[in-house]
Amino acid sequence: MKEKEALEKGIELGKLQEEQKKLAKLVVLKDENDFSQATRFAGMHIEMLGKEILVSIVVLDEALEVIEEKYVTRPPRFPYIPGYQAYRELPAMLAAFDKLEEVPDVIFIESTGIAHARGLGLASHFGLTVGKPTIGITKDIFEGEKKDKDVIMNKKVVASLLETKKGSNPIYVSPGHMLTLKTALELTKRCIKEPHKMPEPIVQARKSASTVQHEMGH
Repeated sequence: MKEKEALEKGIELGKLQEEQKKLAKLVVLKDENDFSQATRFAGMHIEMLGKEILVSIVVLDEALEVIEEKYVTRPPRFPYIPGYQAYRELPAMLAAFDKLEEVPDVIFIESTGIAHARGLGLASHFGLTVGKPTIGITKDIFEGEKKDKDVIMNKKVVASLLETKKGSNPIYVSPGHMLTLKTALELTKRCIKEPHKMPEPIVQARKSASTVQHEMGH
């Protein structure tokens, strides 16, 4: 959906842009915890299941074994507009997160963190909302200037390429909230489990989503 269609639906993107810029200023890009002691790693996967949003969330222990998995499906209340993903997906993400019994030390989300036009990608917006450290993981980033392994926006490094598997394209790691880019990269490396190139929390969240799809007959 484009901006014109949004206006027809009564959605004022200008107001949402201002809100995103305001929230982006609240994002913390320093290590709020001692992540060397982290033992609970969550991963979130979001996709459409028919006309509903499916969010699967898993929690892994320090051995990268799944110890909890939950999911929710919710009809979207907001159209798909690039750059405004959180307004569509956040309600379902929060509902899935609220089902967890384990408390994750960090959450990996298949989206960007601060590598976003207004500094508030889905991983940052979610992290800010729940007050938890988050890391954005994507296969590509379409904004900013790519220089060597870094993605630069407004003279700031907002993401870095990370090669996690030989012979495969690298992934982009972007800090979401409550940690530095350096720590986001270290935690991502720590959560890689052969033969996968994606961090294991996301691999397992995808598997969980596939199981849900199968059970629902999709």
